[in-house]
Amino acid sequence: MKNFNDSLSEIGNKLLASESIYLFPHVNMDGDTLGSAVAICKALRNAGKECWVLIEDDVVLYLKFLDKGYCTYDQDKIKNPDICMCIDCADIDRFIKRKEKFLRGKTTMCIDHHFTSLHFADYNYIDPTAGATGEIIYDLLCEMNLSIDQEMGEALFAAITTDTGNFQYSNTTRKTHIVVGNLYDIGIDANKVSVEIYENVRLEKLLIKCKGISTMQVFADGKAAIAFVTQNMLSEIGATIDETEGIGEMLRSISGIEISAFLKEENSTTIKVGMRAKTYGNVAKICEKFGGGGHIKAAGCTINDTMEAATRLIMEEIENQLND
Repeated sequence: MKNFNDSLSEIGNKLLASESIYLFPHVNMDGDTLGSAVAICKALRNAGKECWVLIEDDVVLYLKFLDKGYCTYDQDKIKNPDICMCIDCADIDRFIKRKEKFLRGKTTMCIDHHFTSLHFADYNYIDPTAGATGEIIYDLLCEMNLSIDQEMGEALFAAITTDTGNFQYSNTTRKTHIVVGNLYDIGIDANKVSVEIYENVRLEKLLIKCKGISTMQVFADGKAAIAFVTQNMLSEIGATIDETEGIGEMLRSISGIEISAFLKEENSTTIKVGMRAKTYGNVAKICEKFGGGGHIKAAGCTINDTMEAATRLIMEEIENQLND
């Protein structure tokens, strides 16, 4: 396993020399992983390559507009891919059901922006200073001299706006705005994309958010908040687990809260934890203790225990960090 980056030029030349490419977004796809994958998928198809975005879970409602025939569940769509490239994946377990196919690529690549990302592929480009992986994909396409059209630009805009919290999070930089400004020059309809992402929710999504927030506990002298959603709660409302997205950010937005945690029950002994920090907290450090990772202000992990036990463990670690 390497601990250094390859250049975008090297990665781009390798892609251009290939004939067939599988792109691997992470499981529970968000706008950054799917938007980035769709943009480079279309660019590579335009360059005459056979390219597919290989997925294992359904595209959520607010991102369906991105998939115009790019995604497939079929791992045999390309029998022996020249390149398997994962996008926005800090480690290989972020696409566990597709792991074997990824490793069967003649060459493997990883493009990511998480500072906890492992250099597990043959070619790696990890830039923790990038606001979103979409920024890196933009640079890669420019390096490859591949034209970015409106559809690709809107996919990249979706990647960047979602991972920067609509340009509110601390990972938003001058470079972020420069890239997006260049996408405007291409002719993207940012309002159309924003409506698809932010104003396209089912009633059940609002109801499950209300239900989740009703479980909230504020602790650590008012500096932390935690909430959860169980499978029973989802069934009662008829909501899907992806529709709980955003609850962690809502908890963090409360005045005085520095760290928030939102727990989702996948089953009786598997709890997915998403954590957020506002200014000085380091939630990646907490999540690493449970085998997870991410960004300093946005990270996640999985705890194989009951909801009650997982809640207790996370609250203890948050208390420890805030006390330190």
